[in-house]
Amino acid sequence: MEIGVINALRNGGKCFDHVEQFGLKVCQLTVWDTAMATPEVAEVVKAESARTGVRVCAVWGGWSGPAKWNFTEGPTTLGIVPEPYRAQRLEELKKSADFAVAIGVPALITHVGFIPENLTDAEYAPVVDAIREIAQYCKDRGLEFWFETGQETPVVLLRTIERVGTGNMGINLDPANLILYGKANPIDSLDVFGQYVKNIHVKDGLYPTNGEELGKEVPAGQGKVRFPEFITRLKEIGYTGELIIEREISGDEQTRDIRKTVEDLKRWLAA
Repeated sequence: MEIGVINALRNGGKCFDHVEQFGLKVCQLTVWDTAMATPEVAEVVKAESARTGVRVCAVWGGWSGPAKWNFTEGPTTLGIVPEPYRAQRLEELKKSADFAVAIGVPALITHVGFIPENLTDAEYAPVVDAIREIAQYCKDRGLEFWFETGQETPVVLLRTIERVGTGNMGINLDPANLILYGKANPIDSLDVFGQYVKNIHVKDGLYPTNGEELGKEVPAGQGKVRFPEFITRLKEIGYTGELIIEREISGDEQTRDIRKTVEDLKRWLAA
């Protein structure tokens, strides 16, 4: 398992300094502004990747419009679940998929949103159709499509992968998100969908303490993920992919926390 970090597409594609400062050689590249996902920027990214030796393991595709990371407005604003934003966001994800192809990475990742828990919900089938559209678009271009965990329970995600059925889907397991959204114990979630896990976010958090706000993100090792046990379970199921550190703050504190997490991960992996 190789240690990496989340890295934003910026500076016209000259964006790997964030990875290099931690002595790492792999990242997920996040693309929120699809206006930057051009062939010209792709060429810069490839050149900078070659120059620095930093490998991009996947593109994380964002989307425009409102995004409220909570329980009250999240279901109507996040991902491709909300019908008012679905068509536009599918087009944006397709643009990110094209960018992923252009820079030579194997997969596109995103949050699809609050997938309905009840499969008889009238909104469930249209959401499955929308996911199938982007998954098939990726498949036609030799890409995999990976769901980042968060807004759905593990069984809903498993069911949706089975229903979409394109055969090129996987999971970017963010163990903290399962806790922050109160959806599952991440170690136990591997019993449900472990076969589909292709990438890991190294992030930690605490469970929600009210019904409207997510739980609190904390530095890795200080929350409820139980990383030494989590990594042991990943080894047991044969996971060999990347461990991508994500710390959703900024500034010096983020830098310090990432540096510490790199060292902690080395220790946990060696145990």
